[in-house]
Amino acid sequence: MPRNNMTLRIGGEAGQGVESGAMGLAKTLARGGLHVFGLNDYMSRIRGGYNFMHMRVNEDPVYTHIDPIHLIIAFNTEAAESHLADIPAGGGVIYDHGLRKLDTSTWADRQVQAFPMPLDSIARDIGGSPIMLNTAAIAGALGITNYDFQKMAEVITQNFARKGQKVVDNNIKVAETAYEFGQKNYAGAFDWELSPVDAPPRMVINGNQAISMGAIAGGCRFISAYPMTPGTSVLEYLTAKANKFGIVTKQTEDELAAILFAIGASHAGVRSMTTTSGGGFCLMVEALGLAGTTETPVVIVLAQRGGPSTGLPTRTEQPDLEFAIHASHGEFPRIILTPGTIEQCFEAGHRAHNLAEKYQLPVIIMTDLYQATSFRTVELDALDFAGVNIERGKTLMPEDVGELANGYYRYALSDDGISPRMVPGHEKGVYVAVGDEHHEDGSITEDSQPRNEQMRKRMQKLETALPEIHPPEYYGAEESEITLVGWGSTRGALVESVDRLNSYGIRASMIHYSEIWPFPVEATERLLKRCRSTIAVEQNYTGQLANVIRAQTGHKVDRRINKYDGRQISPDEIVSSVRIGVALNA
Repeated sequence: MPRNNMTLRIGGEAGQGVESGAMGLAKTLARGGLHVFGLNDYMSRIRGGYNFMHMRVNEDPVYTHIDPIHLIIAFNTEAAESHLADIPAGGGVIYDHGLRKLDTSTWADRQVQAFPMPLDSIARDIGGSPIMLNTAAIAGALGITNYDFQKMAEVITQNFARKGQKVVDNNIKVAETAYEFGQKNYAGAFDWELSPVDAPPRMVINGNQAISMGAIAGGCRFISAYPMTPGTSVLEYLTAKANKFGIVTKQTEDELAAILFAIGASHAGVRSMTTTSGGGFCLMVEALGLAGTTETPVVIVLAQRGGPSTGLPTRTEQPDLEFAIHASHGEFPRIILTPGTIEQCFEAGHRAHNLAEKYQLPVIIMTDLYQATSFRTVELDALDFAGVNIERGKTLMPEDVGELANGYYRYALSDDGISPRMVPGHEKGVYVAVGDEHHEDGSITEDSQPRNEQMRKRMQKLETALPEIHPPEYYGAEESEITLVGWGSTRGALVESVDRLNSYGIRASMIHYSEIWPFPVEATERLLKRCRSTIAVEQNYTGQLANVIRAQTGHKVDRRINKYDGRQISPDEIVSSVRIGVALNA
């Protein structure tokens, strides 16, 4: 019997408790020492539509989803019927035995087991409310897999404590009844089992939460944003923590106002950020150029989704890399971070603020819906709060002003491209900040000499910052036949694909970019020399990283695997595509 290695899918309409039930299950499994990865798939509706949470469970760390579904917890007919083709032999579907229009007559031919349960009756009769159906369904699944019920009781107590002891007791009674029903009637027929293991406590968090935690640790004290999926939860998280950490949050009337608020706060000396998605970033690019020419540090979280225009509001994609590199008219430096794990999201959250202030430019953290909303268990010490240092670069404090023998020039020329920066308000630090080209003191000019000097000074920042940019990560066989190349959220799928391909006798490796601009040309060229055949794996149509690599190094990848249907690529898809390609070339 497979133990502690399975996938579950919880599906239903928005409003049926899919997300809350899934998070309760994830916490229950994590409390038992198991690793969990959860993919959130939802429609852009407040109520209705079909949503699901795909959850992978293992004793070892898991960094991505996989395609087979061993057990479906279905809150509606669509959830029960939509994924039958993904259920392996012996897998099953939990559903309320009163679910209408559900035809299970062909399930036996597919070797799919039906697990009808009186979920609604248990919720109403035992708990006194149909809203507890999701509690009953989750408990039924734990009963079928023989998981320790006490872990769920602990999570229920913690989650509902603020609602009073009666609510806690009723939910535990509902859960216990459904658990016993599932264990008694179906556990013996189900081939997969879950059981707690000894392990240290872990957190269950998603990418946006990790970015937010990193930003707080890095001294961010202002965020302005206009809500736009999937970036909104960064604003929500920092707003929820505002009083505790002294953060000012502002929901603005639109995205242009959002970045202007953040630029203004940063100009005044406060570490500031904004968050949006591709459509909102389109509206921000005019002000992005203002931050570039005034050399104002600002952090932008660009959480990508499918476009163009409104596109796929609640689906995932990587369509904005080349856009972010070249966004806004004219030329000015920016730094682009593309984290691929929860830990890298946390690092990007605080590192972005250091880079923005140190080099006095915009820093863009590029993530996507998959990374923003997918959750994973991480060790409590995986996010290194103690190791966060705040670096403000050439920011002048009041006591430094006396050292400026020749007066203060905000845009003074320098070999590294970085000028001394003074927060407005000091009598010896008066200067003009304008969107026009300017002299060293900030006064407007159209003369060619200062234009050339300021352009060279600003663009020098890319060369100065480059040594601090993380080089691409190499993983896998030292002498590989196939090298998968990717960025951002594809990392988990790439790592697992490399491991699987090597186990099948195909020597494989991976190059992954967690920081992408300024582009690490020399580090990339060193790695590419080791590669016999390169395959770019991206969540976009045109292969934008592959385009950047060719533009910067001249290297043309041998093949591209592109997915752009709004769903995240899995290791199963990558491995299948690579093996087909190897067979065709054999």
